[in-house]
Amino acid sequence: MDIILASQSPRRKELLGQMGLRGFKITSPEVDETVEEHMPPAQVVEELSRRKALAVAGHADPDDLIIAADTVVALEGAVLGKPADQREAFAMLTALSGNRHYVYTGLTVIQGDQVVTQHECTTVTFRELEPEEISHYIATGEPMDKAGAYGIQGLGAMLVSGIEGDYFNVVGLPIFRLSRILAGFGLDLFQMADH
Repeated sequence: MDIILASQSPRRKELLGQMGLRGFKITSPEVDETVEEHMPPAQVVEELSRRKALAVAGHADPDDLIIAADTVVALEGAVLGKPADQREAFAMLTALSGNRHYVYTGLTVIQGDQVVTQHECTTVTFRELEPEEISHYIATGEPMDKAGAYGIQGLGAMLVSGIEGDYFNVVGLPIFRLSRILAGFGLDLFQMADH
C-alpha cells in the first residue's frame, strides 16, 4: 500500500510529515476547478478535494490510500482563491483588512471503494492594513500562490490579529480532522510516527 498526497503544496507535504507519515508519494492531479456560481464555500472545497482524489485514484492501485485537499478563503460569502496577479492580490488583501473571514479546507481520503469527504472551517481576523503595507507584502511574492493572497505560516502572520479554530487548516491541511479520518481507515499515526 502506498500513501499518495494529491497535492504539490510544500505546506501540505510538510504537515503530513509532521503527522508522522513517511515515504508517501506526491502527485498533482489535473482537474477542472470550475464550480457552480453561488456554491457555498464548504461545498466548493469538498467537491474540489473529491475531484483531485478521484483523479489520482484512477491511476493508483486499489489498496493505495489517497489524500487530497483544497483550501479557499471566504469573505462575506465570496470565495477567494489564489490571486491571478498582483492587482488581484492587492484587492483581496484590501478587502480582508480589518475584517473577519473564513478559511475552508475540504479533505477527501480514498482507499478502494471507501471514500470519505469532509471539511474544516477556521475564522481568521485581520488587523487594519495600510495600502503601502499591502504593497510591500505583495512585493515579497508570498501572497501569489495562496488562497486569499496570504500565508499565515509566513510573513502573513503579521496581518492576523486573531484566529478561532484549527491553525493548520489555515496553512492548508487540518491535521486534527485528517487524523480522525485516517483513524477510520485503520491508520494509527502515533504508531507510524514511532518507526
